[in-house]
Amino acid sequence: MKKISIFSLAVIMSIGSLFTSCEAVKNTNNTQRGAGIGAASGALIGAILGNNLGKGGNGAMGAVLGGVVGGVAGGVIGNKMDKQARQIDEALPGADVKRVGEGIQLVLNENAVRFDTNKSTLTVAAKANLDKLIPVFTEYADTDITIFGFTDSTGPADYNLKLSGERAEAVKNYLVSKGILAGRFHVTGLGIADPIATNDTPEGRSQNRRVEFAITANDKMQEDAKKEAGN
Repeated sequence: MKKISIFSLAVIMSIGSLFTSCEAVKNTNNTQRGAGIGAASGALIGAILGNNLGKGGNGAMGAVLGGVVGGVAGGVIGNKMDKQARQIDEALPGADVKRVGEGIQLVLNENAVRFDTNKSTLTVAAKANLDKLIPVFTEYADTDITIFGFTDSTGPADYNLKLSGERAEAVKNYLVSKGILAGRFHVTGLGIADPIATNDTPEGRSQNRRVEFAITANDKMQEDAKKEAGN
């Protein structure tokens, strides 16, 4: 199994001041992740994460994953997300799985979820790969899932924005049809924004045609974590 990347934020508090930088995003253990980020605002964390996620830096992803519980409860959530990330990686080795703060970023490029040109219909192979994620999403029912759709830069930007949203919606609808609760999902299309590779080559454009998931703790998981932590 490939190593799952971990992005977190170490926050240093001094009298009347809060100092953060991109250098603060590094690997730490779960307790440090939870306790460290608890001191900073979700907006600040989201901005920093958005600048450091992947090659392109998905600011929208950073905003979603920037919300934190922090403290010991954040560490409890981090442990659960560690386990979920490992199971996703085992179920779908072609996916790019990153542990970010108290959540998970899951990138499904054309190797995992492919769409035909100018279409939002899932291919047979795409459905088969999504099927592999369903047991994990079912087991970890106390999570919310935001789905982002992306395209390459071919064609008009407004068309690609609409198409990317339709593709994200298609992924959501398929997972709902397999029994995952619709209320767990939020979807948005980002079109040509935040490319993770060059759009100057066929290979790069293929990487940019992708779907990304931001997996975060829902209210129930957060409350359970606080109780477990004795908060």
